[in-house]
Amino acid sequence: MTTDEQYMARCLELAAKGSFEAAPNPMVGAVIVHEGKIIGEGYHRQCGGPHAEVNAVRSVKDERLLRESTMYVSLEPCAHYGKTPPCADMIVEKGIPRVVVGCRDSFDQVDGKGIQKMRAAGVEVIVGVLERECLELNRAFFTFHAKKRPYITLKWAQSADGYIDKNRAIGDGEHAVRFSTDETAVRVHRLRALSDAILVGRRTAELDDPSLTTRLWPGRNPLRLVIDRRGELDRGLKLFDGTEKTVVFTEVSRDLSCIEGVEQVELDFAQPVLPQILDYLHEHKVQRLLVEGGASLLQSFIDCGLWDEAFVEEAPFVLGGGVKAPNIEIEMCKEKFVSFGHEIRHFLH
Repeated sequence: MTTDEQYMARCLELAAKGSFEAAPNPMVGAVIVHEGKIIGEGYHRQCGGPHAEVNAVRSVKDERLLRESTMYVSLEPCAHYGKTPPCADMIVEKGIPRVVVGCRDSFDQVDGKGIQKMRAAGVEVIVGVLERECLELNRAFFTFHAKKRPYITLKWAQSADGYIDKNRAIGDGEHAVRFSTDETAVRVHRLRALSDAILVGRRTAELDDPSLTTRLWPGRNPLRLVIDRRGELDRGLKLFDGTEKTVVFTEVSRDLSCIEGVEQVELDFAQPVLPQILDYLHEHKVQRLLVEGGASLLQSFIDCGLWDEAFVEEAPFVLGGGVKAPNIEIEMCKEKFVSFGHEIRHFLH
């Protein structure tokens, strides 16, 4: 690993600290080096707050050293006024002579403009150090802007013989099969905390009555989404408890005005539904969508090619029958690990 790569690796470590608060902004880390020594570090802590470059400069005790230093930053510095002034302007004003950028920012208002502005001012700019890793870190951000839809993560748990649940009916009193351990349940709640919204179908809402919150992991709760085509869901479900906002996708408008935090969005169910949902989420700046079930809903995302990654937990027991788990191409499995006998596979599309 070269010296530039070592400092960029540190930028990535810092950037990842903004995993739960930076969105919808990208995660960014910055390091300032003077004569082989780090004199400043920073990362983008939360949306609306100072950017990584600003925090790094503020951490430098003697700003006179900036004129003899190199700044490493995992993402191209911005060149436009948003909630904060342009970082490219700040870098030029501080007289930093050399900047090493991990990857270019494809967001329309940046997209090379920050690099161009610094170079025009005489700053030496190196681009593409650990580029793949930098792009991977903000894959949700780049997907949202490039594909005009959220980054979609699928999640389910299944038995060793490939069933996601027993055959159950509404009102029969049967509880869902518990596939997860306490540890893997925490992993699920961490996924929720990393997501802007979480989607389930009507059957999952009725049978399991989920709250879809991050009870087992610190962080914000995602926006709750449910598909209820005919407006049949019971108002007593946890989704309608008013603790978090819930969006109901339907074709039949119901009077839910008395329930705090519930919004109805009417869709045309004669047309493909998933693109309509994704258009709504993109319009409302939802960058990360977690789809938790049921099996038919998950399979519909897979069949349409509308997914980016999937986490599948396989429990070490068989059901012998029930609701078949979604079918996903095994060749897409990136990695797998075992936790207390449960195999968790991570797929990338």
